[in-house]
Amino acid sequence: MAQARRIGEQGRYELIEEIESGGMGTVWRGYDAVLDREIAVKLIRPDVVTTPAQAKEFTRRFEREARVTARIGHHGVPQVFDAVLDEASYDRMYLVMEYVRGISLRRALTGVGDGAAVGLPVSWAVSIAAQICTVLSYAHAIPVVHRDLKPDNILIATDGTVKVLDFGIAKLLGTDVTRLTATGNVIGTSLYMPPEQIDNAQITPLSDLYALGCVLHELLSGQPVFSGDSDYQLMAQHMGAQPSPLRTLRSEVPSDLETLTLDLLAKAPEQRPADAYEVYERLSPHLPPPGSAAAPLVLIDGGSPTGVPDPTLVYRQPNAPLRRTIPAAPQPAPSVPVPVPERADTALRDAVRDAYARSADLAENGRFAQAADVLKAVIATAASVLGAHNPRVLGLRRQRAAVLMAGGDFRRALPEFDSLAAVYARTAGPADENTLECRRHAAHCRANLGQATAALQEFQEVLEVVSDEDGDASETALDLRRSIGVLLFSEGRRSEAEGVLDALHDDMCVLLGEDHEETREIADLLARLRDPEGPRPS
Repeated sequence: MAQARRIGEQGRYELIEEIESGGMGTVWRGYDAVLDREIAVKLIRPDVVTTPAQAKEFTRRFEREARVTARIGHHGVPQVFDAVLDEASYDRMYLVMEYVRGISLRRALTGVGDGAAVGLPVSWAVSIAAQICTVLSYAHAIPVVHRDLKPDNILIATDGTVKVLDFGIAKLLGTDVTRLTATGNVIGTSLYMPPEQIDNAQITPLSDLYALGCVLHELLSGQPVFSGDSDYQLMAQHMGAQPSPLRTLRSEVPSDLETLTLDLLAKAPEQRPADAYEVYERLSPHLPPPGSAAAPLVLIDGGSPTGVPDPTLVYRQPNAPLRRTIPAAPQPAPSVPVPVPERADTALRDAVRDAYARSADLAENGRFAQAADVLKAVIATAASVLGAHNPRVLGLRRQRAAVLMAGGDFRRALPEFDSLAAVYARTAGPADENTLECRRHAAHCRANLGQATAALQEFQEVLEVVSDEDGDASETALDLRRSIGVLLFSEGRRSEAEGVLDALHDDMCVLLGEDHEETREIADLLARLRDPEGPRPS
């Protein structure tokens, strides 16, 4: 396995994969080794820095992004956790940011990869625009102007939250307004650029509202406000052409949304809405109310792509908790083993061995989230080569579930143990050792998630099978009896707990001895049951 790139003091930040490359830098998905969390790391591309002036420009842009993000302080802007901004060492200049899982608004507008421009349902478009307004209201209060608002800089996270990215070229009004371009080029994107920005006139929060109007027009119609073969043509239209009313492009758009979009696209800034809050208020009648049902993502071209997070969720279920029910892990379809070339099998064996070793090392250092992801990465490859039910694939999945459980991520470990138990029961039988072990771990997860009744039932069902096979005094049976007794105790079922633990203590005295650590632990529990206020055994 190739050595991962590390940056920061003592190699704190580990770079896993490059996820984006732009004109000035690259963005990597990585891990913070201290906090064991996924991060995004923005790095300067050394090859684009050819002069001290460029180094200074990029340093200031990174510094500005870090400071603006910190000052905005809104969940709709990915947070910056760390920044190294020494222009003398620009090859080591970086930002460490919140890693957001989701898709860009650009991908949503192109049918998630099918290439055809589409418009979103009205409730989706309005929900996205309203969330952008919220972010802009916080930024403009500083005041900060984004200056490059466009679908590429807007992300829909998996929970439906809209994130506004790239405040690196933002302008802090009333402070240092030196241009952030060494070439004198206009900053921004011609499809979404307000006339005053094209004309190098005064940039204000109203400039962002024009760009928002361009985005809203595209959300509802599926096409940009203006089109052309060159930036010059596009800029000329922004300066002098009138946009097409939305209802001529899509008749079901409400008339007041058409009016709002045209107001946002006014050539003169003073003719636009007063601020982002006013825009939000004019959008709000079209937001889905709390408790309303989800609107299906049916595009205006009739398609229905998958994988686009629902931006209406934050309005339909505001501040909602995690789902109560835990979906079962997907059951892979049975696969027919295929011959594996020796070279591929050798490479796979090496990859699996390295993943086990790397995961074990990470888990030993308390980095359970990354340890689980290391295994997850090789599971997909192994399953595609060997088949989903190959023993090596199942072993990798068991190890990953065990790592998740060790790290306290019972919510993700449970469906994996349930799925594995079902596979083992189907292929090896309900009394198979692997089946029972996975069921036992699933019961532990349920207990830790507060699902006491289900956990007790599963513990007891597994104990019945184990007792039939090996008796009540086997190591596994003793562990199950202890789990049942402790869970009954924690649920306040004191008499039942005492009966289970008393019998367990008698057996442990015979098998392990009265002074054994585990025997004394059960004795302590019994003492607490019989006299909650009394002294504890030493």
